Amino acid sequence: MEAERLNKLLTVSIDFDIKESFVKAWELFKSQALLHVMYMLLILSIQGLVVIYVQEYMIIYSAFLAPALYSGFFLVANKISRGEPVIYPDYFGGFRFWLPLVGISLLSQVLVALGLFALVIPGVYLAVGYLFAMLMGIFGGLDVWSAMEWSRKLITRNWWQFFALLMILIAMNLLGLLLAGIGLLVSFPMTFLVLYVIFEDLTQEVFSEEGAGITHGPEA
Repeated sequence: MEAERLNKLLTVSIDFDIKESFVKAWELFKSQALLHVMYMLLILSIQGLVVIYVQEYMIIYSAFLAPALYSGFFLVANKISRGEPVIYPDYFGGFRFWLPLVGISLLSQVLVALGLFALVIPGVYLAVGYLFAMLMGIFGGLDVWSAMEWSRKLITRNWWQFFALLMILIAMNLLGLLLAGIGLLVSFPMTFLVLYVIFEDLTQEVFSEEGAGITHGPEA
Protein backbone atom coordinates (compact mmCIF):
# COMPACT_ATOMS: atom_id res chain seq x y z
CA MET A 1 0.00 0.00 0.00
CA GLU A 2 1.24 3.46 -0.92
CA ALA A 3 2.95 5.48 1.80
CA GLU A 4 0.51 8.32 1.12
CA ARG A 5 -2.47 6.15 1.99
CA LEU A 6 -0.78 4.75 5.07
CA ASN A 7 0.03 8.24 6.28
CA LYS A 8 -3.71 8.85 6.47
CA LEU A 9 -3.66 6.54 9.51
CA LEU A 10 -1.94 9.38 11.34
CA THR A 11 -4.78 11.77 10.57
CA VAL A 12 -7.96 9.70 11.08
CA SER A 13 -9.87 10.07 14.33
CA ILE A 14 -8.52 7.60 16.86
CA ASP A 15 -11.28 7.88 19.45
CA PHE A 16 -13.44 4.84 20.08
CA ASP A 17 -16.07 3.79 22.58
CA ILE A 18 -15.02 0.63 24.41
CA LYS A 19 -18.56 -0.23 25.51
CA GLU A 20 -19.94 0.25 22.01
CA SER A 21 -17.12 -1.87 20.59
CA PHE A 22 -18.08 -4.74 22.89
CA VAL A 23 -21.72 -4.38 21.86
CA LYS A 24 -20.80 -4.58 18.17
CA ALA A 25 -18.48 -7.52 18.82
CA TRP A 26 -21.26 -9.32 20.70
CA GLU A 27 -23.51 -8.92 17.67
CA LEU A 28 -20.77 -10.47 15.51
CA PHE A 29 -20.47 -13.32 17.99
CA LYS A 30 -24.20 -13.97 18.19
CA SER A 31 -24.57 -14.03 14.41
CA GLN A 32 -22.34 -17.12 14.20
CA ALA A 33 -22.28 -18.27 17.83
CA LEU A 34 -22.28 -22.00 17.07
CA LEU A 35 -19.40 -21.76 14.59
CA HIS A 36 -17.39 -19.49 16.93
CA VAL A 37 -17.79 -21.97 19.78
CA MET A 38 -17.03 -24.98 17.59
CA TYR A 39 -13.85 -23.36 16.31
CA MET A 40 -12.80 -22.35 19.82
CA LEU A 41 -13.35 -25.95 20.96
CA LEU A 42 -10.99 -27.06 18.20
CA ILE A 43 -8.34 -24.58 19.33
CA LEU A 44 -8.67 -25.66 22.96
CA SER A 45 -8.50 -29.32 21.91
CA ILE A 46 -5.29 -28.76 19.95
CA GLN A 47 -3.74 -26.80 22.80
CA GLY A 48 -4.81 -29.46 25.29
CA LEU A 49 -3.26 -32.25 23.22
CA VAL A 50 -0.02 -30.31 22.92
CA VAL A 51 0.13 -29.68 26.68
CA ILE A 52 -0.69 -33.27 27.59
CA TYR A 53 1.39 -35.19 25.07
CA VAL A 54 4.12 -32.90 23.72
CA GLN A 55 4.40 -30.08 26.22
CA GLU A 56 8.02 -29.50 25.27
CA TYR A 57 6.79 -28.39 21.84
CA MET A 58 4.27 -25.86 23.16
CA ILE A 59 6.50 -22.99 22.08
CA ILE A 60 6.45 -24.34 18.52
CA TYR A 61 2.67 -24.46 18.57
CA SER A 62 2.49 -20.91 19.94
CA ALA A 63 4.89 -19.57 17.33
CA PHE A 64 3.95 -21.45 14.18
CA LEU A 65 0.35 -22.59 14.49
CA ALA A 66 -1.50 -20.34 16.94
CA PRO A 67 -1.19 -17.06 14.96
CA ALA A 68 -2.94 -18.50 11.90
CA LEU A 69 -5.57 -20.23 14.03
CA TYR A 70 -6.39 -17.13 16.06
CA SER A 71 -6.56 -14.97 12.93
CA GLY A 72 -9.49 -17.04 11.74
CA PHE A 73 -11.70 -14.97 14.03
CA PHE A 74 -10.57 -11.77 12.29
CA LEU A 75 -11.33 -13.14 8.83
CA VAL A 76 -14.75 -14.45 9.82
CA ALA A 77 -15.57 -11.13 11.52
CA ASN A 78 -14.70 -9.39 8.27
CA LYS A 79 -17.06 -11.63 6.29
CA ILE A 80 -19.90 -11.09 8.78
CA SER A 81 -19.32 -7.33 8.74
CA ARG A 82 -19.48 -7.30 4.94
CA GLY A 83 -22.72 -9.30 4.95
CA GLU A 84 -21.13 -12.36 3.34
CA PRO A 85 -22.14 -15.94 4.22
CA VAL A 86 -19.84 -17.76 6.61
CA ILE A 87 -18.88 -21.44 6.55
CA TYR A 88 -16.64 -23.31 8.98
CA PRO A 89 -13.60 -23.54 6.64
CA ASP A 90 -13.47 -19.72 6.62
CA TYR A 91 -11.87 -19.87 10.07
CA PHE A 92 -8.80 -21.50 8.55
CA GLY A 93 -8.23 -18.59 6.19
CA GLY A 94 -5.42 -17.36 8.41
CA PHE A 95 -3.17 -20.01 6.91
CA ARG A 96 -3.22 -18.05 3.64
CA PHE A 97 -1.24 -15.43 5.56
CA TRP A 98 0.81 -17.96 7.51
CA LEU A 99 4.30 -16.61 6.81
CA PRO A 100 3.70 -12.94 7.68
CA LEU A 101 1.58 -13.89 10.70
CA VAL A 102 4.34 -16.10 12.08
CA GLY A 103 6.88 -13.36 11.45
CA ILE A 104 4.73 -10.75 13.19
CA SER A 105 4.05 -13.06 16.13
CA LEU A 106 7.68 -14.06 16.64
CA LEU A 107 9.23 -10.62 16.21
CA SER A 108 6.66 -8.80 18.32
CA GLN A 109 6.97 -11.34 21.14
CA VAL A 110 10.75 -11.04 21.09
CA LEU A 111 10.66 -7.25 21.20
CA VAL A 112 8.03 -7.20 23.96
CA ALA A 113 10.04 -9.72 26.00
CA LEU A 114 13.22 -7.67 25.58
CA GLY A 115 11.33 -4.54 26.62
CA LEU A 116 9.94 -6.24 29.72
CA PHE A 117 13.34 -7.64 30.61
CA ALA A 118 15.03 -4.27 30.17
CA LEU A 119 12.83 -1.74 31.93
CA VAL A 120 9.32 -3.27 31.93
CA ILE A 121 7.68 -0.08 30.65
CA PRO A 122 9.00 -0.43 27.06
CA GLY A 123 7.65 -3.98 26.98
CA VAL A 124 4.21 -2.88 28.15
CA TYR A 125 4.25 -0.05 25.62
CA LEU A 126 5.02 -2.45 22.76
CA ALA A 127 2.55 -5.10 23.96
CA VAL A 128 -0.22 -2.54 23.60
CA GLY A 129 1.23 -0.99 20.46
CA TYR A 130 1.26 -4.26 18.56
CA LEU A 131 -2.41 -5.13 19.20
CA PHE A 132 -3.24 -4.37 15.57
CA ALA A 133 -0.09 -5.86 14.02
CA MET A 134 -1.73 -9.04 12.69
CA LEU A 135 -4.72 -7.09 11.45
CA MET A 136 -2.39 -4.74 9.61
CA GLY A 137 -0.66 -7.72 8.02
CA ILE A 138 -3.91 -9.35 6.91
CA PHE A 139 -6.09 -6.44 5.85
CA GLY A 140 -3.41 -3.88 5.05
CA GLY A 141 -1.27 -6.35 3.10
CA LEU A 142 1.82 -5.03 4.90
CA ASP A 143 5.11 -6.83 5.46
CA VAL A 144 6.09 -7.96 8.96
CA TRP A 145 7.93 -4.86 10.14
CA SER A 146 5.54 -2.40 8.47
CA ALA A 147 2.54 -4.13 10.04
CA MET A 148 4.10 -3.85 13.47
CA GLU A 149 5.24 -0.27 13.02
CA TRP A 150 1.95 1.05 11.64
CA SER A 151 0.08 -0.72 14.42
CA ARG A 152 2.34 0.97 16.95
CA LYS A 153 2.05 4.38 15.30
CA LEU A 154 -1.73 4.22 15.15
CA ILE A 155 -2.22 2.95 18.70
CA THR A 156 0.33 5.35 20.20
CA ARG A 157 -2.00 8.20 19.25
CA ASN A 158 -4.44 6.96 21.90
CA TRP A 159 -2.22 4.56 23.85
CA TRP A 160 -3.88 4.85 27.25
CA GLN A 161 -7.32 3.94 25.95
CA PHE A 162 -5.86 0.89 24.20
CA PHE A 163 -4.07 -0.01 27.43
CA ALA A 164 -7.40 0.13 29.25
CA LEU A 165 -8.92 -2.04 26.52
CA LEU A 166 -6.15 -4.63 26.89
CA MET A 167 -6.68 -4.78 30.66
CA ILE A 168 -10.40 -5.35 30.13
CA LEU A 169 -9.73 -8.12 27.60
CA ILE A 170 -7.28 -9.82 29.95
CA ALA A 171 -9.75 -9.59 32.85
CA MET A 172 -12.52 -10.99 30.63
CA ASN A 173 -10.42 -14.03 29.71
CA LEU A 174 -9.29 -14.59 33.28
CA LEU A 175 -12.96 -14.63 34.27
CA GLY A 176 -13.66 -17.06 31.46
CA LEU A 177 -10.85 -19.28 32.72
CA LEU A 178 -12.20 -19.20 36.26
CA LEU A 179 -15.59 -20.40 35.01
CA ALA A 180 -14.15 -23.92 34.67
CA GLY A 181 -12.59 -22.80 31.42
CA ILE A 182 -15.98 -22.94 29.72
CA GLY A 183 -16.18 -19.17 29.68
CA LEU A 184 -13.22 -19.13 27.28
CA LEU A 185 -15.53 -20.45 24.57
CA VAL A 186 -17.06 -16.98 24.56
CA SER A 187 -14.40 -14.68 26.01
CA PHE A 188 -11.57 -15.76 23.69
CA PRO A 189 -13.48 -15.26 20.42
CA MET A 190 -14.85 -12.00 21.81
CA THR A 191 -11.28 -10.77 22.34
CA PHE A 192 -10.54 -10.99 18.63
CA LEU A 193 -13.95 -9.71 17.60
CA VAL A 194 -13.56 -6.60 19.77
CA LEU A 195 -10.13 -5.90 18.27
CA TYR A 196 -11.54 -6.36 14.79
CA VAL A 197 -14.46 -4.01 15.42
CA ILE A 198 -12.18 -1.23 16.64
CA PHE A 199 -9.66 -1.81 13.84
CA GLU A 200 -12.39 -1.68 11.21
CA ASP A 201 -13.89 1.51 12.63
CA LEU A 202 -10.50 3.25 12.72
CA THR A 203 -9.02 2.09 9.41
CA GLN A 204 -11.83 1.30 6.99
CA GLU A 205 -11.46 4.61 5.13
CA VAL A 206 -7.77 3.88 4.55
CA PHE A 207 -7.96 0.15 3.81
CA SER A 208 -11.07 0.28 1.64
CA GLU A 209 -11.82 0.80 -2.00
CA GLU A 210 -14.02 3.88 -2.33
CA GLY A 211 -14.87 3.57 1.37
CA ALA A 212 -16.66 0.25 0.88
CA GLY A 213 -15.09 -1.41 3.89
CA ILE A 214 -11.78 -3.10 4.60
CA THR A 215 -10.97 -6.06 2.42
CA HIS A 216 -9.14 -9.33 2.87
CA GLY A 217 -5.78 -7.83 1.99
CA PRO A 218 -3.71 -8.75 -1.06
CA GLU A 219 -5.45 -12.04 -1.66
CA ALA A 220 -9.00 -10.68 -1.58
